[in-house]
Amino acid sequence: MPEALVIAPQWIGDAVMTEPLLRRLHARGERLAVGALPWVAPVYRAMPQVDEVIEFPFQHGGLQFKARRSLAQQIEGRFDTAYVLPNSLKSALLPFLASIPRRIGYLGEARVGLLTHRLKNPKGKPPMVAFYSALSGETGFEADRPQLSLPGAEVEAALQSLGLQRGGYHVFAPGAEYGPAKRWPTAHFAELARALTLPVVLLGSGKEAALCEEISAAAPGRCLNLAGKTSLVEALAAIAAASSVVSNDSGLMHVAAAFGVPQVAVFGSSSPLHTPPLSERATVLWLKNDPAYQPPLDCAPCFERECPLGHTRCLNDITAARVLQNL
Repeated sequence: MPEALVIAPQWIGDAVMTEPLLRRLHARGERLAVGALPWVAPVYRAMPQVDEVIEFPFQHGGLQFKARRSLAQQIEGRFDTAYVLPNSLKSALLPFLASIPRRIGYLGEARVGLLTHRLKNPKGKPPMVAFYSALSGETGFEADRPQLSLPGAEVEAALQSLGLQRGGYHVFAPGAEYGPAKRWPTAHFAELARALTLPVVLLGSGKEAALCEEISAAAPGRCLNLAGKTSLVEALAAIAAASSVVSNDSGLMHVAAAFGVPQVAVFGSSSPLHTPPLSERATVLWLKNDPAYQPPLDCAPCFERECPLGHTRCLNDITAARVLQNL
């Protein structure tokens, strides 16, 4: 069986979007080992087609050549093919140093000498599933949707640890690391929490704990703030067992879609044409494509971290009542 090393992207949402590619590679008989940074490794353990996850000892940023060379020496001779999913130069360095014969990726950051098979960088912002799946060399992946799966016992253990019951709560993921132009207002999240019958679990990183605390304080007795208090495995389990999920365009939005949980995804400065939640149970709210919204949002999508015009209408004008109607 051919052995392949997949170099994973560093963000949770991007990691989820790579699942259809891995499913295709597995289906044609490739044994898959995924090399991933620790904070995204649990996503790949929720993909049954992945045989092994190698957690990289690298830090965010920097070339860290010695660490890459050391790991390359450990894996040299193991793999026939490497699929390099990120576009950075450093991500292509490990397969090159490990002398993996076939090294496939996009041209990216001047990686001509590091890759043996190079795809041209696409223009604009193509759908991410198609972007990654093209590395398989196959076609017809437009309908592919990411899928994640956790063993039932693992989910139940996480729920017990968090004091949750399957289907007995909603999940809000109000963060978006990119910036405030992707975050639905906390006041809207709080209003929605007050209107729901079931309690709300707030999920996010430690950086988003204060943001979640604003929502919790504005909806007394309605929210359990677990931002920064769960492992990623526990967060995945909490999402998989939720009654529904409400989020911005974020990594946890893609997790909810891949688990097939009913969800509402609120888009602001970014575009669902590029990074949609790929699930039949997902509803996208984006004022750019709403003909009833006047005056039209000619400024969207701007892909800026903060609203260049200072009004952030694309998010402020999506009401809690409208989200509630779609849950």
